[in-house]
Amino acid sequence: MNKLYTIWGEKLDKNNPLPEYPRPQFKRNSYISLNGVWQYAIRKANAMPESFDGDIVVPFSPECILSGVELAVMPDDFLFYRRTFFLPEGFNRGRVILNFGAVDQVCTVYINGIKAVSHEGGYLAFRADITQSLNDGENEITLRVTDASNTGLYGYGKQNLSRGGIWYTPQSGIWQSVWLESVPENYIVSLEIIPLFDEGKVKVSVNMAAADKALPVLVEVLDGEMPVGNSIVYLHESGETVIALPGFKPWSPESPFLYGLKITYCKDIVESYFGMRKFSIGKDEKGIPRLLLNNKPYFMNGLLDQGYWSDGMYTAPSDEAILWEISKLKGMGFNMLRKHIKVEPMRWYYHCDRLGLLVWQDMVSGGGPYEFSNAIAGFLGIKVNDSNYEKFGRRDVKGREIYYSELEGTVAQLKNVTSIAVWVPFNEAWGQFDAEKTYNKVKGLDPSRIVDHASGWCDQGCGDMKSCHIYFRKVRMRRDRKRPYALSEFGGYSYKIPENSFNLEKTFGYKKFASQDEYAAAYKRLYEKEIIAALPKGIAASVYTQVSDVEDETNGLFTYDRRVVKLDVNFLKGINEKLKY
Repeated sequence: MNKLYTIWGEKLDKNNPLPEYPRPQFKRNSYISLNGVWQYAIRKANAMPESFDGDIVVPFSPECILSGVELAVMPDDFLFYRRTFFLPEGFNRGRVILNFGAVDQVCTVYINGIKAVSHEGGYLAFRADITQSLNDGENEITLRVTDASNTGLYGYGKQNLSRGGIWYTPQSGIWQSVWLESVPENYIVSLEIIPLFDEGKVKVSVNMAAADKALPVLVEVLDGEMPVGNSIVYLHESGETVIALPGFKPWSPESPFLYGLKITYCKDIVESYFGMRKFSIGKDEKGIPRLLLNNKPYFMNGLLDQGYWSDGMYTAPSDEAILWEISKLKGMGFNMLRKHIKVEPMRWYYHCDRLGLLVWQDMVSGGGPYEFSNAIAGFLGIKVNDSNYEKFGRRDVKGREIYYSELEGTVAQLKNVTSIAVWVPFNEAWGQFDAEKTYNKVKGLDPSRIVDHASGWCDQGCGDMKSCHIYFRKVRMRRDRKRPYALSEFGGYSYKIPENSFNLEKTFGYKKFASQDEYAAAYKRLYEKEIIAALPKGIAASVYTQVSDVEDETNGLFTYDRRVVKLDVNFLKGINEKLKY
């Protein structure tokens, strides 16, 4: 396979990778990054090794180039990590919290040999109060990690031990930032921010760790540096407040204005932000169901985004790389990304929020292989009852329970993100089960978003939209009288540039082109004849496949290493300008 570095990966500072504060919507000035060079070992036994195999650059998984390891962790392996650290004088304000953005898949963390926390699932953040385990001088962190990948019960997305085609090389271990922060004894644990667009207000709920629940919490809303609203709340009064914002500035991709939020609780201060926007469904003046943004029909024009990088796999080589990609897509005229079967680090969502790109957020799929007849039925538009767990690869009760746990965790972690417009619980029947029940569950967790209950096929007749994937035939809409019609995947046109491709022998794409001119002409024809022409007929959203090439797939607008943009930015912008109501 071709070893591909991005321009950002080539200049990686191994001792200080991804140094930016990892959680912009819940930010403190107390911060020590633990990203950098750790030690690692891969063993068949679960006992902590006496010696380690070498160095690994955290937060890059051992399978990827940027980790410096490039070794696969198999389901029967144990992956161990070790590093030491010293706390600067005056850092400890009362409690010291250790944070992990994500570790794939199951891990136990030790501080100075004392268990600090165990965590299951490879995509969500977790934390531990390590105050009682700390030494005055040098401290040691060790981790033991296992990863069953697509052979286990946890969500694994597009990772597959038998990679190829639309399935990718699995990755393991720490793949998001690790950091320390210190808080006083009374501190803020979490926030929930709900814009009340129609009322011109914002609801803020504050969860605190407190010995004295009568202590006040000051909640301030800021326009830049200027306060525009504030409130004092108390934990014993539910910790919830509603602040009026008369004449507020709405958020949209065209005008992504964000209000600042400052929460002060005793000596703990957290900085956050939010945007005033509303996602809903309704009918236009012709009675056609549409997706609405801020109570107006809004065409969501986006790309499928796998979130893989040629050198970092699940982990972008730098914050600059994320910013470059999102800015470039925005400049092309797209207003949405469908984050496909992956949960990104919080800085990715932050850049979508502040630059103005809507996000459709997929839940991470799991489960076993499903019967191929489901796919055939999906192509034919035949409804298949997804309560048949055996048929859908969801026989295991615990696996279904884990899915719901991970779904709840994903919604909780991302609920405050301004740009997330749509939750997508299931894709193409992968691990799908009880989708109508799941739709109702997601709506109960977050009624403020649109839900695409079954993207592609195996529609159960519920959900907020009719969601179709069309690759091998022309787009012929079958409009739903009640639900907006979303073309949630299409295109996938392949134009391969060998020197920037991962697999020199194999190529995957739904239609292949030998020259850039042929590729550009076909892309333009597809949009003009099938997508733009469908606007008056009722199409409400489109998701072209895809942002970048990934391994065998060469159907991206960027090459896998992001060194080549295959179609001219102004060419794409001209097409996308026509995709508006």
